[in-house]
Amino acid sequence: MTDFPPMIVPVDHTAPVPRRIRATLANRCVVDTTNALYLWEWPGYPAYYIPVEDVAAGLLRDTGQTEQQDRGLARIHEAGHGLARVYDDGLVPGRVRFNWDAMDAWFEEDDQVWVHPRSPYHRVDPMRSSRRVRVELEGKVLAESDATVMVFETGLPTRYYFPRHAVNFEHLTASPTWTQCPYKGRTSEYWSVGDQPDLAWSYDFPTVALRPVMGLVAFLNEQVDLTVDGVRLDRVVTHFSR
Repeated sequence: MTDFPPMIVPVDHTAPVPRRIRATLANRCVVDTTNALYLWEWPGYPAYYIPVEDVAAGLLRDTGQTEQQDRGLARIHEAGHGLARVYDDGLVPGRVRFNWDAMDAWFEEDDQVWVHPRSPYHRVDPMRSSRRVRVELEGKVLAESDATVMVFETGLPTRYYFPRHAVNFEHLTASPTWTQCPYKGRTSEYWSVGDQPDLAWSYDFPTVALRPVMGLVAFLNEQVDLTVDGVRLDRVVTHFSR
């Protein structure tokens, strides 16, 4: 059992996308629709299923290959930098599902989206907290503060973002790693601790919703020891665990 709410959307659940979805390739808009469909291929987040008629002519190049799935028979196409699957029947007839990296960029309305579509059921709530939080690893205190920003995110343990003056950077080594998240933005810095790579990170330019964590430093709960108001938390296991 975890101490955070799980993702509960069932696989193959569908829902209409109320937002305009566009994709660009070589500075040209090649997907433009207000009639996309969300389909959850796994509980974490959905994929966009686009009406074929809203795809630029000539973008899809049929390979002649097919793939039988529970949701229907897919015809495999080359598209942009990758592949796309076109469904003529089944759960999503008349729609195409692109590999995300096949396009140069994806947009919801005029905002760019990174990594994958945002789930309409996924929440990310930053909240200031005066609870005393301490992060340790192998007896070394990495950070301690009673002025963190806690980020409560669906399907993940609470992340604690520390002011930089509360972080003991003498134990941290800068890393070239960077990551992107459709809900939080692109990380600007990562740090390793000893032989443990990329245990801490920071966002200098987070999404609008995550502005309260701008410039603060968070640690990977799964790999460090956390104490909140004097109570040691159990290490949780998620897909980020190593």
